[in-house]
Amino acid sequence: MKILHISTADNGGGASRSAYRLHDGLRRSGQDSRVYVLDKYTNDPWVTRFQSSRGRIDWIARNARRLRLLLSHRRYAKTLPSERTFFNEDRTPFYKDACRQMPEAELINLHWVAGFLDLGAFFDWLPDHMPLVWTLHDMGSFTGGCSQDMGCGKFTQQCGACPQLGSTCEGDLTRDVWRRKRKYYSALDVKRFHIVTPSRWLGEEVKRSPLLSRFPRSVIPYGLDLEVFKARDRRFSREVLGIPQEAKVILFVSNGLHTHLKGFRYLIGALEGMDSSSGIFLLCLGFGSPPVLERFPHAHITSMTEDRSMSMVYSAADVFVLPSLADNLPNTMLEALACGTPVVGFAAGGIPDGVRPGVTGLLAKTGDSAELCSAILEMLGNDAKRAEMSANCRRIALAEYDLSVQTSRYLELYTDMLRCGASESANKAAVRRAATSK
Repeated sequence: MKILHISTADNGGGASRSAYRLHDGLRRSGQDSRVYVLDKYTNDPWVTRFQSSRGRIDWIARNARRLRLLLSHRRYAKTLPSERTFFNEDRTPFYKDACRQMPEAELINLHWVAGFLDLGAFFDWLPDHMPLVWTLHDMGSFTGGCSQDMGCGKFTQQCGACPQLGSTCEGDLTRDVWRRKRKYYSALDVKRFHIVTPSRWLGEEVKRSPLLSRFPRSVIPYGLDLEVFKARDRRFSREVLGIPQEAKVILFVSNGLHTHLKGFRYLIGALEGMDSSSGIFLLCLGFGSPPVLERFPHAHITSMTEDRSMSMVYSAADVFVLPSLADNLPNTMLEALACGTPVVGFAAGGIPDGVRPGVTGLLAKTGDSAELCSAILEMLGNDAKRAEMSANCRRIALAEYDLSVQTSRYLELYTDMLRCGASESANKAAVRRAATSK
C-alpha cells in the first residue's frame, strides 16, 4: 500500500509530530508510507521536502501571490485582538507548484497543511480515482480561517464579521475563505473522501459544519511509541533535572509559555492560591520566559525535542497541568498519561477524552484558576489516590494510545477505501465494456 501524508512539517508543533508518528507506525508495519512537507526537520529519507522553483517567471508569480495574500490580511492589522487563535486561509503563495512535485501514491492522507498546500490548486489537481483521508488537527479546515473558533459558532453559517480579526464586516476575509472551501468540498465524492478526528469533540464540531458534515468520518486518537514514552526512575529523573527529591512537582509543557490558548497564566493564577510552604515546585518547558515566582522554587527548560528525554521530564512530575482554553487531543496529555503522570486540566475540547475524573486525573471549569487550584491541591494531597491514577494512566495509554492501535485503525480505513475504489473502477469498466459491445 503506497500512502502519502501531506503536512506542512514533519516535526515542530503537535500536528506535525502526530503526522510523522503515524507515518513511522505505518512503516514499522511494513507499509510504503511517505511524507511530503514544506519544512523538513528529520533525516528520514521517506520524507520529501517541497522545493520552490528557481525559475525567474515562477519566482515572480510566487511573490506576486504572496503580496496579494499579504494585502488581503493587512486591512485587519489594526483591529486584531491581542488574544486570538492561529489564523490561516485556503490560499498559499505556492499555488500549483506544490502539486507538481507530489510524490506518487495510491492514497493521500492530508494533515495540517496551513501555509503549504493551496486548497484550490490541490483539489483541482486531485485525480478522480484517488482516495483521500484528511486527519484534522484543529477546526481550520471548516472555518473561515481560525484554528479554534472559541465558541463563536459562525462556521455553522458562513463566517463573516470575524471576532478573531476584529472585523465588523459580514463580507470580510473569513466569508470569502468559507465560501471558497464550500466550492472545493462540494465537488468531492463522498465515497472517496473520509475525515478523521483524533478527539470526539472535534468529530462533533465536524458534524455541525455545513462544509464537511456530509462526509464519512471516524475518531482515531493519536498514537505513541509506548516503549519510549513510559515511566522512568523518578529519583534519577529529578536528580538529572535538579529537582528536590521530596518536592511536589507541577509540570507545564507548551511550545510557547505565553501562547494564549495554552493558558499558562491560569496556572500562575492557581499557584497564587497555594501555600508557599507546601513543598510545591514548578517545572515548565517551552520557549519564552516564565514570570518571576518568588513564592515557589521553579525550573525552566526552553526546549527538549528528544522523546526519551521528554519521558524523563514527565516522570519527574507528580502532576501534569493542562490549562488549555481550546485543544484537540493534546500530545502532551497523551505523553503524560503514557508515563504514568496524572493530569489536571480544563474541560476544553478533547481534553476530557484522556483526563477522566478520578481515573487519570481531574478536570476544572475552563478559565477558572480557583477551580484549577483546588484540583491540583486535591491531586497533590492524596499520595495513594495519585498512585492509583498513575497505574490507570499507563493502563489506558496501552489500551488506547499505543502507536500500533492507531496504525491498525488507519490501515483498516485505508484498505476499505482502496477496496471501494477498486470495486467502483471495476464496475465502471464493466459498464464501458457492455456499452462498447452493443
